[in-house]
Amino acid sequence: MTTYKIEIQEHLSRVIEIEAPSAEAAIDKVRAMYRAEEIVLDGDDCVATEIEEFTD
Repeated sequence: MTTYKIEIQEHLSRVIEIEAPSAEAAIDKVRAMYRAEEIVLDGDDCVATEIEEFTD
């Protein structure tokens, strides 16, 4: 029997609505919230899963 390395990739995505004076300010605010773990993506945010053979 042969051993294979199989890679699983999950792509998570969530849309956050935020008030700000500009798109750049909104991105900065959401980035800060994400870094402070005020926004945590989980399994409910999964939009795609890929499973394929892993090659070094």
